[in-house]
Amino acid sequence: MSVRRFAAAILIVAGVITTYRLLPVNSTTVALSLLLAVLGISAWWGLGPAILASVTAMLGFNYFFLPPVGTFTVQDPQNWVALIAFLVTAVTASQLAERARRRAAEAEARRTESERLYELVQSMMLRGSPGSTIREFVQNVVRVFGCSGAAFYYRPAQEVVRSGPETKIVSDHDLMAVAEVQDFSMDAESGISTAPVRFGGRAMGSLALVGSPPSEHIVRAIVNLVAITIEKARAMEDAAHAEAARQSELLKAALLDSLAHDIKTPLTSIKAAVTSLLATSGAEAGELLTIINEEADRLNRLAAEVIEMSRIEAGRLHLEKAAVPIGALVDQALAAFAGPLEGRRVTVEIEPGLPNGEADRELIFSVVRQLIENAAKYSPPDSPLSVSAKSKGGKIVIGVADRGSGIEENERYRIFEKFYRGRAHRYDTKGTGMGLAIAKGIVEAHGERIWVESEPGQGSAFYFTLSPHGERR
Repeated sequence: MSVRRFAAAILIVAGVITTYRLLPVNSTTVALSLLLAVLGISAWWGLGPAILASVTAMLGFNYFFLPPVGTFTVQDPQNWVALIAFLVTAVTASQLAERARRRAAEAEARRTESERLYELVQSMMLRGSPGSTIREFVQNVVRVFGCSGAAFYYRPAQEVVRSGPETKIVSDHDLMAVAEVQDFSMDAESGISTAPVRFGGRAMGSLALVGSPPSEHIVRAIVNLVAITIEKARAMEDAAHAEAARQSELLKAALLDSLAHDIKTPLTSIKAAVTSLLATSGAEAGELLTIINEEADRLNRLAAEVIEMSRIEAGRLHLEKAAVPIGALVDQALAAFAGPLEGRRVTVEIEPGLPNGEADRELIFSVVRQLIENAAKYSPPDSPLSVSAKSKGGKIVIGVADRGSGIEENERYRIFEKFYRGRAHRYDTKGTGMGLAIAKGIVEAHGERIWVESEPGQGSAFYFTLSPHGERR
């Protein structure tokens, strides 16, 4: 390629000289034309061909255009000055053009490297743990910078991540050794570049690039980028673990606090009743035994709620779906809660011809019972309740409505959270705040949804859906 450029430079100069030999022009025109040709050669092919073209142009200009024409003899001293000035001007212009061309090439290379570095930064947006970040980084470096391969040694995990088998020429031992040094090295013959990765003076590992590596400052930028990205991933992972531990502790504390509060009350009542029973007899003994029975039932329900909630959160809620008659389900739930509903007007509206629901009967029964219990608990004792079931949009919609104080708008989105209880009834109504969370978990385990509609001062209505089984009752 170089020989062709030198030959082409000579041919271009020869072409200019031959052209002006055929035209009636003065020597100044010839000299300027040759100078332009030399500048063009320098811009296109570099300094070497331009200098050869300069010497050739000077000799040709002397031989064909300066008297005596046809010889290399220069008689007039002014012609010597013209020839030397021409040669110096041509060589100097060639050097300046070559320097400008080299600077332009360097600027273009830096721009390309900067674009690639920016692309690497974009591809390294944080997505996971340090391990996954390193694996993505190794693949992205090879893709973006066109290296044959890349390998990364992550010191905290004692793990080496490679882009492919071509990186085996850099052994694990070599990578570990590089992590202990202070600066990187670039071996042009083997095409291997290695660099330690540090953050704040702390060794994090080392990087090896195989093939045509980028420039030194880009390698340093890559190393700094991966160090910052890994450290950020590690910090976020630690923060996530800390937050999970904190939430776990809060959950445990809330659960223990709730259980301690709600278990203490019935146990106190049981203890007082038993103590009094030992000292009394007759009709009073029957009343105290009734108290003991009721409070024991409360404790049993509380324990059942805790177990049910733990099953839901652990994903161990196994459904045994079957055809469930909706009317019979509602009647069973009302009968189970007949005592607290005594004296209330309860309206039941079941759509005629309503199909059976597809559900686990025991679990769905607990949902309906929970909604009825909530309606009775959070509404005045003499206010009416209504239970409805109808078909809508291909689903069976079951609802329980009361005429209580309602739920504030800013509390509705939290009403199904564990342990959450509305501010208006937080201290004057017994409960753990787990009932609606359990109901929500059961309904969602069926692939259905549950929601609440409420107007402050007008009451609340809780609804959930079931899929029809297809068998009409």
